[in-house]
Amino acid sequence: MTGHGTGVMLIMRGPGGFTGGNVTDGLVSQLDIFPTLCELLELDPPDRLEGRSLLPLIRGEVDQINDAVFSELTYHAAYEPMRGVRTDRWNYVRRFSSRDRPVMSNCDDGPSKDLLVRNGWTDTSLPREELYDLVFDPQEANNIAAHESSEQVLQAMRQRLSDWMRQTNDPLSHGPVCPPPEAMQNNPDSLSPDEPIQPFTPSDSQWQFS
Repeated sequence: MTGHGTGVMLIMRGPGGFTGGNVTDGLVSQLDIFPTLCELLELDPPDRLEGRSLLPLIRGEVDQINDAVFSELTYHAAYEPMRGVRTDRWNYVRRFSSRDRPVMSNCDDGPSKDLLVRNGWTDTSLPREELYDLVFDPQEANNIAAHESSEQVLQAMRQRLSDWMRQTNDPLSHGPVCPPPEAMQNNPDSLSPDEPIQPFTPSDSQWQFS
C-alpha cells in the first residue's frame, strides 16, 4: 500500500495533446482514464462515473486534477484489509485487521521472499497506521505516524480516509468484508499462495475501524 506498491507510471499516446514527450507529476489514477476517453470522444460521461479527465493536465492548463488519490486492498490471495490516501506530500496507510504480522501468502514465492523469511520476516510487527513525508522521505523508510510532531497531519489524513470510505460506502467501514460463499482463498496464516486454498471468513475480532 505504500507508493512502492501502488505508484506506477502512466504512459499515454494519442490525439488531444498526448504527444510531444510531455511529463507531469500530477496525481492521477486509473479512475481518470474513462472520463478522459469520454472527453476525447466528445461523449457525455455516465452519471455513475468516478474520476476526472486528464486533458486539463495534459494541455498544461493545471498542475493537478486531484489533490489526493486513494487505494484499497481487501483480498489478494488472502484477506488483508488496507486502505490508503496519497497527496503530493503525504502518504497515509491504515490496516483494518487486528493481525500485526505480514500475510505471507499475499507475496509471490521467490528467492527474495525466501531470504526475507529466513531472516525473520514472518515475525515482523506491522503498525496499524503508517504516515510518510514524501518530501523528506521519498523512499518511505521512516514511518512517522507515532511521532508527536506529526499528530496534526495524521489526524487530517485519517479523517480524509474515513470521509472517503463513508462517501463511497466502503463495505469495510461496516465490518469485516466476507467473501462470496463460493470463493476460495488462502488462509492469512499460510506461508505461500501455492498452499491449498480453502474457505475463509473474517471475524469481528479481526477487524478495527474506530
